[in-house]
Amino acid sequence: LAAYYLIAPAEASSNLARYDGVKYGSRAAGARDVIDMYSKTRAEGFGPEVKRRIMLGTYALSAGYHEAYYGKAQKVRTLVRRDFDAAFARVDVIVAPTTPNLPFKLGEKEDPLAMYLNDLFTIPVNLAGLPGLSVRCGFSLAGLPIGLQFIGRPFDEATLLRAAHAYEQATRWQARRPPLP
Repeated sequence: LAAYYLIAPAEASSNLARYDGVKYGSRAAGARDVIDMYSKTRAEGFGPEVKRRIMLGTYALSAGYHEAYYGKAQKVRTLVRRDFDAAFARVDVIVAPTTPNLPFKLGEKEDPLAMYLNDLFTIPVNLAGLPGLSVRCGFSLAGLPIGLQFIGRPFDEATLLRAAHAYEQATRWQARRPPLP
C-alpha cells in the first residue's frame, strides 16, 4: 500500500507538471501576471485530493528523497510483480474481492486514509501493471453493489474478459440494479 501511494503520486506529479495552463490544460481567467496565472490555474484545475497527491509525489521525487522513497518503492513494485508472475505460472486468471469493505454511500467517508484502505485489493494489480476489471457479485444490506475483481496476465485482456463474461452469464448479477433514492 505504501509503495503504491509513493509511486502513483510521483508519476502523476511528473506527468501533471506539463498541465500549466500555458501550453496544456485549462487556463484560469483574470490573472494579473504570469505568476498569478500559474497560481490560479493550478488552484482551479485540481481538486484537494489531486493536489494532495501531487505534493506527495513531488516530495518523493525531490533531491535527497528520490532513492529513500521512490527508489525503494520501485523495488517493492518488482517484488509484487514477481509474486503475480509466480501465481500466473499456475493459473490463467486470479479472482478476488475488489475491496476489503462493503460499499459506503457517497459523502459518508471524509477521511482520505480510510478511503485509501478501500484500494487495498486493487493496488497490487495496479502496482504490477496488470489488467484487472471488477464485476458485480452481490449487494450489501443497504442495496449497494459489491464488486469482484478479475486479474489477468500482462497483455492477455482477452482471457480476462472471457472469464469475467462467463461469470456474469453464470450469475446474472449484472442484470440487477441497486434501488435509486
